[in-house]
Amino acid sequence: MPYERYVSEQPRPPTPPVPRWRERLGQYWKLVRGDRPIGVLLLLWPTWWGLWLAAEGFPPWHLFAIFTAGVWLTRSAGCVINDYADRWLDPQVERTKGRPLATGAVSGREALALFAVLMLAAFALVLLTNRLTVYLSVVGVFLASSYPYLKRHTYLPQVYLGVAFGWAIPMAFAAVQGTVPPIAWLLFLANVLWATAYDTWYAMVDREDDLAAGAKSTAILFGEADLIALAVLYTGFLAALALLGLRAGLGGWYYAGLAVAALLVLWQFRHARDRSRQRCFEAFLHNNWVGMAVFAGLAFDLLLRA
Repeated sequence: MPYERYVSEQPRPPTPPVPRWRERLGQYWKLVRGDRPIGVLLLLWPTWWGLWLAAEGFPPWHLFAIFTAGVWLTRSAGCVINDYADRWLDPQVERTKGRPLATGAVSGREALALFAVLMLAAFALVLLTNRLTVYLSVVGVFLASSYPYLKRHTYLPQVYLGVAFGWAIPMAFAAVQGTVPPIAWLLFLANVLWATAYDTWYAMVDREDDLAAGAKSTAILFGEADLIALAVLYTGFLAALALLGLRAGLGGWYYAGLAVAALLVLWQFRHARDRSRQRCFEAFLHNNWVGMAVFAGLAFDLLLRA
């Protein structure tokens, strides 16, 4: 008898059961999207834009650590409360029906407890900054907690996501400068436009399922004019960043970063012009490179100016 056949016919030892604590941690890791870092990156880039611009270069190390860790904690908490709010919707959507709350692998009570722990940890970090930043963080908690419920009542949850994702910008200025100048709000506006645009790509992936389930989004609102609306949003985003460069006295490296970001945006339109689910999702993911290009241009410009 060949050795391979002999081995294949031997009884295999039973697989040892996974310890319950490890199984729970695995479910929680999936719930906070630990295996999908794109959300962290899309929140991290505007946070770093704000920190670098407020500090006119590399920010103080303790603030860099606080805000970078805070991004992960708040994004994770946002994923948890989003899935808790969408537990009625996610089982009906192809892309989300396997999430832990949608399958029942994690209970609603567990999700709320995890959300509370993550938000408390993030708030503890904010307490290491100044009073204005702490006050602004209270608004941030409200934004993160209320965003998931908007898709039942308005077609503009993507705009609200932009506000929630961009709230780290005024917080960064408050932490570094002790105030929130007009230039911070201009950067905040740019991020709202950008987040609305990339989350519309994301909403286009689920448009048919959302329509069937009765959920709302900008993808549904824009309908056949979705690509035109996206072009307006991205143009506004890049124009706001160009105006920011003029107000902040930024130079060639910054505008080179904007030029690269514009080329990356054009690629998204070419890639997803057929509106297929897969290509819209890939266009959404591609915004990580847009955020990186803007940050690289800003950071190099400030470094060489110092």
